[in-house]
Amino acid sequence: MQRTKALILSGGKGTRLRPFTYTFTKQLIPVANRPILYFVIDDILQAGIEDIGVIIAPETGEEVRRVLAEYTFDNKKIDFNFILQEKPLGLAHAVKIAQDFLGKSPFVMFLGDNLIEDGISSYVDKFFSEELDALIFLKEVEDPTRFGVAVLDECGNVKKLVEKPKNPPSNLALVGVYIFSEKIHDAIKLIKPSWRGELEITDAIDTMVSKGNFVKAQVLEGWWLDTGKKDDILEANRIVLDEKIKREILGENLHSKIIGRVQIAKTARIERSEIRGPAVIGGEAVIIDSFIGPYTSIGDRCYIEKSEIEHSVVLEESKIFGVGRIDASLIGRRAYISKEEELVKAYRFFIGDDAQVEVC
Repeated sequence: MQRTKALILSGGKGTRLRPFTYTFTKQLIPVANRPILYFVIDDILQAGIEDIGVIIAPETGEEVRRVLAEYTFDNKKIDFNFILQEKPLGLAHAVKIAQDFLGKSPFVMFLGDNLIEDGISSYVDKFFSEELDALIFLKEVEDPTRFGVAVLDECGNVKKLVEKPKNPPSNLALVGVYIFSEKIHDAIKLIKPSWRGELEITDAIDTMVSKGNFVKAQVLEGWWLDTGKKDDILEANRIVLDEKIKREILGENLHSKIIGRVQIAKTARIERSEIRGPAVIGGEAVIIDSFIGPYTSIGDRCYIEKSEIEHSVVLEESKIFGVGRIDASLIGRRAYISKEEELVKAYRFFIGDDAQVEVC
């Protein structure tokens, strides 16, 4: 097998996740208390690919560098190649500016906010065994107008690609994972910016098809998560907690009830509370007189008292006091939410870093 590289896209503006993405990149939002980007890297490394380039943006690139400096896989440090994309000019543009890193190697391109159920190892093997020029990943969706869409022949070969069509020719949406040979670079040289002013990867793949390159599709049977919106983040958190979390109670547990698959960090403290899994409690978190329900991730150094939280993601150093029941919420770093009187219903929050909310 040829030496394979990987290109992860971790730039862009993340407009669908504002206010979160005013202060940090969407690929670093945690699910089960790990950045989404970590799960992408795990998939790549499990496929035996260690030569990894990361596309970063000027606004958030330094934070991506800092977070990935802390990343380890099987206790091994990974050296990443960071590539600055000055402006978000399209996925094909990202490949274009990464050409010096990619060289003539085949490579996996993985959008850093996408997760797929089965990883990519078997698909990398398929790419080489069938001597493909490109392997694209597809998933049936209800609203294909939001995505690039593929038309296939009866053998699974790609006949045509259309970017966000008004009248979709199929319901097979492009997932943010691709495997390419070096021929993608020649195709990108032939395309022009779309009406959005971007070099579209769909146009480049369509060019490969028209030139007779061997382009095949893999329709995914398992789940695919494009974590570009709040509800997508919560769904990703639910799935990861459901499939990957094992019971591990390391923190201080004072007169509390811990039920099911719950992970509590060694430096966390739980007092007179109930934690019902699957759930994760981060390091130095303090939970007092509270209920943390299923599918909830509580970040490092959070303080929660006299509150109920379910199906939510709470980022590090947030404080929640006396807020009754919170459900289906995404709460940013260092947020502060409080209420003096008892609630009579559940609230849902989508608030960014350093926000302060007082429920009166």
